[in-house]
Amino acid sequence: MNQTLTALLLGGALLAGCQQKKNTPEQASQAAATDSAVAATDTAARVGKPVLLHTLPDQYNTPDGLALAPNGSLILSVPNLADNKYPAVLLEMTDDTIKPYLTNLPVQPDTKHAAPMDLAFGPDGNLYYAENQYENDKNFKSRLMRVRVQNGKPGAVETVVDNFALANAVVWKGNTIYVTDSQWDMPNDDKGSAILRFTLAELNKGPVHLKPKTMDPHVLTTFTTAVNETGVDNGADGLDYDSKGNFYTGSFGDGTFYKVTLKPDGSLAKKEAMTLKGKKIPCIDGLIIDRTTDKAYVCNSRENAIEIINLADGTVTTLAQNGDTDGQNGLLDQPAEVLLKGNRLYISDFDKPEKKFVNQKSDAPHTMSYIDVPK
Repeated sequence: MNQTLTALLLGGALLAGCQQKKNTPEQASQAAATDSAVAATDTAARVGKPVLLHTLPDQYNTPDGLALAPNGSLILSVPNLADNKYPAVLLEMTDDTIKPYLTNLPVQPDTKHAAPMDLAFGPDGNLYYAENQYENDKNFKSRLMRVRVQNGKPGAVETVVDNFALANAVVWKGNTIYVTDSQWDMPNDDKGSAILRFTLAELNKGPVHLKPKTMDPHVLTTFTTAVNETGVDNGADGLDYDSKGNFYTGSFGDGTFYKVTLKPDGSLAKKEAMTLKGKKIPCIDGLIIDRTTDKAYVCNSRENAIEIINLADGTVTTLAQNGDTDGQNGLLDQPAEVLLKGNRLYISDFDKPEKKFVNQKSDAPHTMSYIDVPK
């Protein structure tokens, strides 16, 4: 798929759409040459064939969370953490088009920024997104936000939970939403993270105010990150559950993959670090679980890779991987989030590297990729 994005500068520089074009023979030859040049600069062997889906302009410089909307389109969060002179936005995306969904996200009063990360539609039809204010202020300024949706159109945005440190992934299961906080530190653990949970009934009663650095009643379980040569102590990141209702999360800082089993009342039954077989994954960002196969598709951001973890036996296989590129032609450029729709795995390339990552710098183009995966 060869698509380009047309940006229309209307006051706030709104994104108009992405149009499919056929290459001339000369353009095809040039594209092939470019692809060869990019491949030559890779610092790791290339595995798999991710395909370019969309190219975004600079005002959308860190594509991140993905949610499947009721109408079948995807909602993409863009926190613009690589260059936050541009306001954060939500975009609506299909395979052929991409356009603004919500551009007037409310800023956090103290940081003066909005920073949407992972997002999901709730059982009430509204859209919920985790807001990561950690890079703007580490003093527990992150939030869980709700976008009121009527007749398929986004409306008012409101805070439903505040006082997170680094709210990250969100997953609805029934009438309960689960949220990872990648920096939920405790008095005796400054490398902490957590999974927290909230019922829809509770969120409808008014904003929930968390109690930082405590075992707040909403904390399901906590984790500790083992800091390595990257210096990153972010912990629990991506989150999803399998066909049996078991939850899984991974540590961004050290790559540990956790299984969390619940009791019938939803409280914690067991937390365990899974023993994985095969490739060692050093960093786990976003993930999605195919509940028809119980395979987890995991973003290994540090190594520019998408890994598959078979939850039945813990075996790891690499779906796609490449070295340090700028994402041209769909190559992975620090993949951060994935969403599976049918056989198509959608990938957002966050492109904001940490120390010791394969990706060395944030640079244009800003891209979305996809891979068609066999069932």
